[in-house]
Amino acid sequence: MATAQDLLSSENGEGPDLKKSKINGQILRGIDLIYDRQFDDAEDLFRNVIAKSRDKPAGYFYLAMVSWSRLASGFWSLENVKEFKRRIDRAIEVAEVRVDKDNADSYDFFYLGGALGFKGRFELMKGNWASSFFLARDAIKALKICLKMDPDNKDVLLGLGTFDYYTARLSGILKFLTYFLIHEGDIEKGLKKLTIASKEATYSATEAKTVLLYIYLFGEQDFTKALDLSTELAERYNKNQRFQVLRGVSYIRLEMDPQYREMVSQLRLRSTEASNREMASMWERRALYLESIYDLFHGLYPEARSRLRKILDHQDPENDPTMIAWPLTKIGMSYELENNRDEATKYYDQVLNMENASGAQFVAEKLLESPLKKGEPFIGY
Repeated sequence: MATAQDLLSSENGEGPDLKKSKINGQILRGIDLIYDRQFDDAEDLFRNVIAKSRDKPAGYFYLAMVSWSRLASGFWSLENVKEFKRRIDRAIEVAEVRVDKDNADSYDFFYLGGALGFKGRFELMKGNWASSFFLARDAIKALKICLKMDPDNKDVLLGLGTFDYYTARLSGILKFLTYFLIHEGDIEKGLKKLTIASKEATYSATEAKTVLLYIYLFGEQDFTKALDLSTELAERYNKNQRFQVLRGVSYIRLEMDPQYREMVSQLRLRSTEASNREMASMWERRALYLESIYDLFHGLYPEARSRLRKILDHQDPENDPTMIAWPLTKIGMSYELENNRDEATKYYDQVLNMENASGAQFVAEKLLESPLKKGEPFIGY
């Protein structure tokens, strides 16, 4: 049975051991570049992987993940959205060709399931329930085949665990659709699979940790586990500003005020140590943003708005678009928490009308449908 190393090792003119080590290391290095927000370097690396293995889905999949990560980092332009769609469709196409061959191995199905799953997540974010449902169904099928071919494959547990958890959490029409899935949701099983993947997976460990962090911080509200994960991720990927902020949010939720204030100080230290003005401003915005979250949780709404408006007074649409739409959303939240619904909706509508809302448009839509309440975990997002 082929393993992950076997999948990524075939280069012309080299022995299998050399090929295995070289490509395996490339993939892992590229994954680290993605989480450290070094997107251009990651893109170059995965293009090189594709050039050496054009008939295999790994490079195409991770190239699509570069685009996905750009979107997640706030660069939600029409061009980036189209690029993600092209790349994820190409990854699916290459994987489908591979799985139809007699020599297909478990990781061909892994990358097929992963690509279908990410496309399904994208469709679900846009509210396209039917297409998301069919993509999820096909993704689960591919991932189960992967696991059947290689029961020791821990990477596959990321996708299966994510489906387990979120399927069990769905409600309304989405819950109705899950009755037709071949995979029944289960919160505890989902968390167990994700935990195993976070510790034992070869390629999916970091993403599993990231998924668990969001689950524990914004879903299960197990803030101790969220702190453990955010600390590990923040220390490993110290260029990733999002992980630093989420570590601070974990301190806030655990009412660890001295550690929270030290986190703010660390963000400002990163600002003073930055190599250029643009990066210095990005770190300062994160410090202000984290302080605004603290204010919102503690009922200091005018103070939160003051910090958020400081961010907006020094916005950088080209390099830091996420710190435009999200502060606007947070200002709306502050009015919402003061029971000023009319003023709050003005800011949510403003986000929806932005050309690049950095993903905040999906939150704004939900807040327009259902008002925010005090203490809700999503205040810390």
